[in-house]
Amino acid sequence: MDYLEIKGGRPLSGEVTISGAKNAALPIIAATILSEEEVTLTNLPNVVDIRTLLKLLTMLGGTVEHHGNIARINNRTISSTKAVYEIVSKMRASILVLGPLLARFGECEVSLPGGCAIGQRPIDLHLKALEAMGAKIEIRGGYVHAEAPNGLKGAKIIFDKVTVGGTENILMAAALAHGTTKIINAAREPEVEQLCEMIAKAGVKIEGIGSDELTIEGTGGKLLEFEETEVIPDRIEAGTYLCAAAITRSSITLNKVNPEHLTASIDKLEAMGCSFDINNDRITIYPAEELRPVNLTTLEYPGFPTDMQAQFMALTVFAKGESIIEERLFENRFMHVSELNRLGADIWLKGNIAAVRGVERLNGAEVMATDLRASSALVLAALVAEGTTNIHRIYHLDRGYDDLEGKLSALGAEITRKKAEK
Repeated sequence: MDYLEIKGGRPLSGEVTISGAKNAALPIIAATILSEEEVTLTNLPNVVDIRTLLKLLTMLGGTVEHHGNIARINNRTISSTKAVYEIVSKMRASILVLGPLLARFGECEVSLPGGCAIGQRPIDLHLKALEAMGAKIEIRGGYVHAEAPNGLKGAKIIFDKVTVGGTENILMAAALAHGTTKIINAAREPEVEQLCEMIAKAGVKIEGIGSDELTIEGTGGKLLEFEETEVIPDRIEAGTYLCAAAITRSSITLNKVNPEHLTASIDKLEAMGCSFDINNDRITIYPAEELRPVNLTTLEYPGFPTDMQAQFMALTVFAKGESIIEERLFENRFMHVSELNRLGADIWLKGNIAAVRGVERLNGAEVMATDLRASSALVLAALVAEGTTNIHRIYHLDRGYDDLEGKLSALGAEITRKKAEK
């Protein structure tokens, strides 16, 4: 099993190009099921989750040509509507095939999902919404069995809480439904917005794109023809590199970013003393002379993203004072705390609130990644820890970061991927 060896204390400099957003690419890939025509997707990140979902399409009978950051997908030949446990258990986002498979074929079986152990993320909201659209759903043998032999029907869907995956699944299902679907309390993330725009360009009338109320006029079963789609930049990857610059007291430039998607992270970094030069799709960060403590609470977009909580926690370890971090979205998303404390951090937990007291230094140690974003927090801490830090279980990192060690090495970090001795 691979691990990362990081020797801390190296300043960063230079430029880094941000990859496409994994969380935008996954629903876009699932949406190609709504078409029998070839769909070209560009700017796909080279991460495990993308390859996993593309493999699922081929297991369903679709054809995929995937080279570099481009994929050509043709789902005319789909012959199976069963998304098997082998794939879905590896990645929660596989549940996104549920809506489009049911809408197109009138029935499907999708394994209950797996993925990062950051907390309960039940799909009951997805299922309740599909039932409101006329689907008959049973859970048997660890699979969701869904049927809508006469097609799905438009409905008014009110989500009890904001759900990104639920919004995406119902959006795709509604695209082929008979009649109009209205989604109340829809997720507003940029990744959801791009999925809306992709489907709208294929001829589906959607009102309210970018808002928390979406109105979708379904095609009544007519399949879609998608234009070539370029995946938006990854705002979480971009935020992670901004934190890498801030924690190493370095100035770097990010290329191919959307600054509007980074407002929450940039605001907090400015509050901590960093400054920025923003020019179209380029951001240069200038580090703080002394990091100030900050309080933050994770919220749905456009609030502070839960996917940046761990990285900012690593950063606040070096702030002069106490920072308070409240995690409101996932109950198990503080598993990186014990590992940061192993490096010498001073973090106290009480329920969903963490108090971080700034320290002067960290010391390298053996640490273990517990989930995707926790992994990146450990990388950030290791960049400034004295001595060598070895980060194990980095398969979490490979799920969501495109060549993290290569990009950091190019910026000046001393980071090496190694294989553990058996």
